[in-house]
Amino acid sequence: MNIFESIQAEAEAHLHRTAVIEGQERISYGELIAAVEQVAVSLKSAGVCRFQRVGLLCDDSIDYIIASLAILSLSAAIVPVSPEQTAEEIAIVIDRIDVDCIVAEPRLLKEDRHVLLSSAGFINKEFGITKRTVNASPPAGYFSSNPAFIRFSSGTTGTSKGVVLSHEAIIERTDAADKGMQITHEDTVLWVLSMSYHFVVTILLFLRRGATIVLCSQRFPEALIEGVIVHRGTFIYASPFHYNLLSRTDLLSGDSLQQVRMAISTAMKLPEQIAEAFYGKFGFELTEAYGIIEVGLPFIKLSGGRDKRGSVGRALPDYELRLDNMDGDGIGAIFIKGKGMLDAYFSPWQGRGEILQNGWFGTGDLGKIDADGFLFITGRDKDVINFAGMKIFAQEVEAVINQHPDVKESLVYATPHAQYGELPTAKYVLREGSADTAVLDSLRRFCYQRLAQYKVPKEFLCVDHLPKTASGKIKR
Repeated sequence: MNIFESIQAEAEAHLHRTAVIEGQERISYGELIAAVEQVAVSLKSAGVCRFQRVGLLCDDSIDYIIASLAILSLSAAIVPVSPEQTAEEIAIVIDRIDVDCIVAEPRLLKEDRHVLLSSAGFINKEFGITKRTVNASPPAGYFSSNPAFIRFSSGTTGTSKGVVLSHEAIIERTDAADKGMQITHEDTVLWVLSMSYHFVVTILLFLRRGATIVLCSQRFPEALIEGVIVHRGTFIYASPFHYNLLSRTDLLSGDSLQQVRMAISTAMKLPEQIAEAFYGKFGFELTEAYGIIEVGLPFIKLSGGRDKRGSVGRALPDYELRLDNMDGDGIGAIFIKGKGMLDAYFSPWQGRGEILQNGWFGTGDLGKIDADGFLFITGRDKDVINFAGMKIFAQEVEAVINQHPDVKESLVYATPHAQYGELPTAKYVLREGSADTAVLDSLRRFCYQRLAQYKVPKEFLCVDHLPKTASGKIKR
């Protein structure tokens, strides 16, 4: 199987329909397929072939979609690299996944060894390709998995790095998610999230179903408001941060979203005040969803209205849910089983059989199920902070802070915030002889130089000590 071939076959029914809109640019499905085929020829000429791991570093755009589909059409595996990351973070992804080459906008890659990737298929952007010498061949399981995507998903100190998704898994999970979203060629989707982190279950599904995708992330918030007013979007896939803006802006009236049939809130828990503000202005409920890179999109709250606010709904038809080790309040560890599960972790390599327990995936989240079968997320892995839909791994940030010459140790944790969900906050202990007044500004600059901006703690607190467990580990 190949996901691009699926998109290509399904696009035959609507080649003249608009596939993607970006500002004043628009491209039909027929033009998109032709552009992908042209870029694929250029990639192949540059040496890209099946099973190679291709780092993709590009701002969200029509060209991002074209480059992605071209890589997939060659049965190479995409390794998304976010432009929001620092040069050091980008180097970590490239090294941990041991990519064969990097396809990037030259301005985003801080090196000059690239070769210009010439192709008439690109719309606006220029791309270069940089070849690398890999350290070792992946295990046999990598080749048998038919890999399509490898998403680097953990911090620099985590154990498993790189969620491997096969073409088969992507086809299964897009079909499974569509039993909730029910996308058709009549939909106009307003897109605001980062393609580096959100692509597989959404963009590829929208393309499979022939919907029109309006890209709004690069000129936010103007493009999102334009998508509502000018393009009359029927489907919004965004985070609570974006819905908070729609609720607050004076540029949209209460009847501006009358044509929207579904507005999915994802990437972070939907705060009650944002849900209420949206409902109060536009008169309908946001649809909260629960997505996991290892699993897909197993939960979308399709019913229940205001009475079930705070829930992510019932499991979609292709998924099962169970709670383990429940306490007296019915709260337990969330395990999910279903179609489109991950195929492996790349580094170190772990196959699906090693990760899943008889097909069940432990999410690391806690939840409870009410009498109607609705799931409520009550907690999750303490080491993950969700800032405006972007995941921050606490230990990754701590590892940077602890490199500062005046810092002895640190603890990074989440502070609840009404608009952003959670803010990263840091406590740190100084080395003997260091003065806090001299360190704070230096520490902030140190972090901004080594971390993506959204990962830098919004507050730094100097403390005398950090509480420890009996074994000497910092309490979280």
